[in-house]
Amino acid sequence: MSLDPDSSPPSTSRDWLFQSPPLTHSAHRHRHSSTRTFSANNPRRTRRTFVSDPKPSSFQTSPSLSISAPMRDSRSFGGLRRRIEFDRGRYGGKREEGREVEVSRDSGGNTEEYGGVLGEIVAYGKKFDRFGGGRLKVRWQLGCLIAILFTLSSSLLHKNFSLHNQVIDLQDHISKLNVRLRACNLSDPVDIINSIPHDSVYLPNKSLKISALIVLLTILSLPFLFFKYFLHVLKSRRWPENTAKEVSLNKQIAYRVDVFLSVHPYAKPMSLLVATLLLICLGGLALFGVTEDSLTDCLWLSWTYVADSGNHTNSEGLGPRLVSVSISFGGMLIFAMMLGLVSEAISEKFDSLRKGRSEVVEQNHTLILGWSDKLGSLLNQLSIANENLGGGIVVVMAERDKEEMELDIAKMEFDFRGTSVICRSGSPLIVADLKKVSVSKARAIIVLADDGNADQSDARALRTVLSLTGVKEGLRGHIVVELSDLNNEVLVKLVGGDLVETVVAHDVIGRLMIQCARQPGLAQIWADILGFENCEFYIKRWPQLDGMQFEDVLVSFPDAIPCGVKVASYGGKIILNPDESYVLQEGDEILVIAEDDDTYSPSTFPTVKEAPFIDITRPARKPQKILLCGWRRDIDDMIAVLDAFLAPGSELWMFNEVLENEREKKLIDGGLDITRLVNISIVNREGNAVIRRHLESLPLESFDSILILADESVEDSAMQADSRSLATLLLIRDIQAKRLPFREARVSQGHRGSSSPGSWIGDMQQASDKSVIISEILDPRTKNLLSMSKISDYVLSNELVSMALAMVAEDRQINDVLEELFAEEGNEMHIRQADLYIQEGEELSFYEVLLRARQRREIVIGYRLANAEKAVINPPAKNEQRRWSVKDVFVVIAEKE
Repeated sequence: MSLDPDSSPPSTSRDWLFQSPPLTHSAHRHRHSSTRTFSANNPRRTRRTFVSDPKPSSFQTSPSLSISAPMRDSRSFGGLRRRIEFDRGRYGGKREEGREVEVSRDSGGNTEEYGGVLGEIVAYGKKFDRFGGGRLKVRWQLGCLIAILFTLSSSLLHKNFSLHNQVIDLQDHISKLNVRLRACNLSDPVDIINSIPHDSVYLPNKSLKISALIVLLTILSLPFLFFKYFLHVLKSRRWPENTAKEVSLNKQIAYRVDVFLSVHPYAKPMSLLVATLLLICLGGLALFGVTEDSLTDCLWLSWTYVADSGNHTNSEGLGPRLVSVSISFGGMLIFAMMLGLVSEAISEKFDSLRKGRSEVVEQNHTLILGWSDKLGSLLNQLSIANENLGGGIVVVMAERDKEEMELDIAKMEFDFRGTSVICRSGSPLIVADLKKVSVSKARAIIVLADDGNADQSDARALRTVLSLTGVKEGLRGHIVVELSDLNNEVLVKLVGGDLVETVVAHDVIGRLMIQCARQPGLAQIWADILGFENCEFYIKRWPQLDGMQFEDVLVSFPDAIPCGVKVASYGGKIILNPDESYVLQEGDEILVIAEDDDTYSPSTFPTVKEAPFIDITRPARKPQKILLCGWRRDIDDMIAVLDAFLAPGSELWMFNEVLENEREKKLIDGGLDITRLVNISIVNREGNAVIRRHLESLPLESFDSILILADESVEDSAMQADSRSLATLLLIRDIQAKRLPFREARVSQGHRGSSSPGSWIGDMQQASDKSVIISEILDPRTKNLLSMSKISDYVLSNELVSMALAMVAEDRQINDVLEELFAEEGNEMHIRQADLYIQEGEELSFYEVLLRARQRREIVIGYRLANAEKAVINPPAKNEQRRWSVKDVFVVIAEKE
């Protein structure tokens, strides 16, 4: 190719004129002009040099120049390296050192450098090649693939249309031949038509089968094409520097599928169903394209291949066999996934049943939230209460494993009497778990206190009440909350409002211990009244009693004992032991003590002889000396109650391991001011109640009552607390027995060596007659030890609290009755001597004794005979005459003295 301007056409490319900086002398001798013309068409070999010369350089551009200068001698610039610094200031750039410039070499060995704008263009072009080369390659591949598919589809469609046109021509030709045959009467046209069905049907079927194969290929290729297209679009929108930070499309699709299958519960079976239908349809199309069967038959055959992989063995031919094997392979995968889903669903269901996560569909059931040592006694009382109904439903939900709960309940040694206990694992603080046990349809909800720290237990009970009040469906029944500290009762009632009834276990037991210490035998009476085994409180309205005085109502129930009235005019307030002249109004209800709610009713008014009033002056209360062994959390409340009950001049001895200088501070922190005590004075003694020499330092024989408390340091463990209480009881009784006056007489008579169990127990029983010991027992199993020895009156804490919880759960109104009977003011239970109501050898009916007690504003609810061990509450045959003894005692409800 000649570069002569006369022989070559003018170049359309833009030529660049570079003004080179001054060079060395030798360089000026080889240069003919200060400007050089570079042709874009001149092939060159390029190499890079780094520019480090700080001298400025400039360049000029010519808007349109053709190649007009002759070629330079190759020897002029042979092997020359030029170090040039390009000034980019006038183009908005800045001077850079060490920048790459392009040095090109022509065919003759001349080297030429690209600088300035040309250098920028060349550099950008290479960068563009690096950035866009991959995209162009993908675009060409995608374009080629689309072109091939389009060409193949077009050829197949063209062939299909040509075959269809041939079929139409043949049909027209056949119709013409039929016309000719009819005209010539050569044969029956029907026979001719019937003789060529295979040709007329085969051709359109062949075209349809080819169309089915085209549709099948198109459907199978569409996902791949869409994936490649989206991948191309995503890559074209990314900047090169952010390519490494972007997540691949495969990971995004996998993430979306994972989210879809995890969020939607029916996503897996629906996906499996869609995959099955898609496999059947695509397999049917494929079979339709490679066999001569109809589309319906092919779809059915595809289903048989999916359902049973062995059906494809009857296929003949290469195409049908390939298609049938593919369908069978897909069917095996689908049925494997289906088997996995079914086994997973069954496993989840059994696991849900085993762990107690399934929903309880019940109504009018009793719901117990929490788990403690009181649960066994509570379930026993609820079973007894539901016995007359043929049994009930009790649901227990706690943060324990369902199998463990059911195993522990199965070990409980009592008869459930038809009551079913359903256990569920869950947290009462979670509303979803509460809905799982149908909390909104329960007739009563019992919240048990946790075994452990009192403040933490009450805080959890408070949060549980908050969760219960947050149920959107509302609550049908009431909430019974067991609290450990009386100071937290206000908060729970503030949160729960009218729905909540509280039972402060520690406070109830403390007050009951004080009452039993003052009146031995009262513990057994409370156990009979609070439990459902004997008689308990019931409230019911009897319209036929309206207008009667309460004195007449007392003798109107042969199977119950009225002891109060729920006055409708006072907003439903329950009044225990009202005046005998009180007249029942419309809407008033009667509070009675009866065996069950369906075992009593008013009858005709009996004939009762009016008994004369026996005016006996009750002796004044005497000062008492009481010993408290141990330190209770609410001992300040117990001291306040003792100060209200005891006569002036009484002494309270406190024997525990708490230092004397810390006791007063703890009592003050509990809200008790010792200086304001009126009837009692406190005597402090330090010591361990299970160490004999410490107990021997006390005048144990001089105390009227001794209260052995479950010490605060061991109250978290029922067995440990009971062991400590039992050891203290035995030590005290042994010390008292050895200090008895008759002991010295027995020793002088030669009985010193006697150590038989009978004499040891006898000495302790005789010591128990001199003073009353009340032991706080937490575990019911310890009760049997004390009952058989008969060396102590006892208070079974957990069992009595469970009885109170069950009673309040059955009827929330009873909580008001219990609160008054345990309070410092109002009415309480007393054990009275019989000489207050009868004379020696006098024969009276129970009704007559009841009326004599009304003269003192008291209600007799039972009696204990002199030779009997247990009291009889709500005795039968109340109108029957019997002979009484002055050594008998009567159980009455009377105002506190």
